[in-house]
Amino acid sequence: MPAKRPLIVADADIPYLRGRLEPYADVRYLRGAEIKTTDVQGADALIIRTRTRCDRDLLEGSSLKCIATATIGTDHISAEACSDLGIEVFNAPGCNAPGVAQWVWSAILSQDRDPAKTTVGIIGLGNVGSIVAQWGRALGFRILVNDPPRSQKGDSPLPFAQQWSDLKSLLAESDVITIHTPLTTDGPFPTYHLLNGKNIPAIPSGTLILNAARGGIIDEKELIPHLTRGRLSAIIDTWENEPDISRELLAETILATPHIAGYSLEGKQRATRMAVEATAKCLGIGMPDLTDLAAPFNGHTPSACEITESYSPVEDAIALYTHPEDFERLRAEYNYRSEP
Repeated sequence: MPAKRPLIVADADIPYLRGRLEPYADVRYLRGAEIKTTDVQGADALIIRTRTRCDRDLLEGSSLKCIATATIGTDHISAEACSDLGIEVFNAPGCNAPGVAQWVWSAILSQDRDPAKTTVGIIGLGNVGSIVAQWGRALGFRILVNDPPRSQKGDSPLPFAQQWSDLKSLLAESDVITIHTPLTTDGPFPTYHLLNGKNIPAIPSGTLILNAARGGIIDEKELIPHLTRGRLSAIIDTWENEPDISRELLAETILATPHIAGYSLEGKQRATRMAVEATAKCLGIGMPDLTDLAAPFNGHTPSACEITESYSPVEDAIALYTHPEDFERLRAEYNYRSEP
């Protein structure tokens, strides 16, 4: 009698996934936000994005061996519940880092800042922040970096900066601040509302703030008055309470996009590749054909012209300003761009 094929439940909106695992497993495709407890009861693996909240209510009583999220972040997955239930969790670190860097520098360059006179403060020097810093130095900007977990471990900030900046100093000295941390609420360095009512007022007038990490890292209610008065400016891609984003914050931004900073063609392909590889390994099944999916980032550092010619956030911003109620649709139907 042939062995029972594994069952995989997958988000139907993950690109480049269909047909890859079917030779080795039964795959059920569902809308990510609609995956329920009954859907995962008999499943062996779950492949998701951020729209599936993997908490104890969803996972309790399932037969899941692993969850693979085709995203960098894992704040939509309860680490405690997965640990208690013996479920392995895999994410896709760095998959869309060049795409986010493309969004960041396209946005900054659209504001005509003189690199020789502009200091860019980068909060979080992980996979994304490192590429943002690498490209920024090549473009001629002065770079400051803040990453308490890395600095505490004794990591060096070189070659991006001579030394680590504490958050207070970075906020005070930067003309542009861009955030690239995970969203965390506990541990020694929580990032939830990292920019808040205590430190936002201390940010110098004229500073530009970008967020393409997670919405909750900025306390939006505290930021809005400073944008309204024109003291600060903001370019926002990630929002609190997505998809029900703050219309008040949207109205005060100089550019705004619907959480698509990392939506490059290559980034999406890398994320799917990493999710498929992790799932196949976890279930002990054959490795699917991945030859048409993008390889890991090769370290290319583009010129300013290459960046601006490869992408402009203006069209994406117009779409969001015109139809903010279509936040999810704008993401789901996004025409993935190529990296520079």
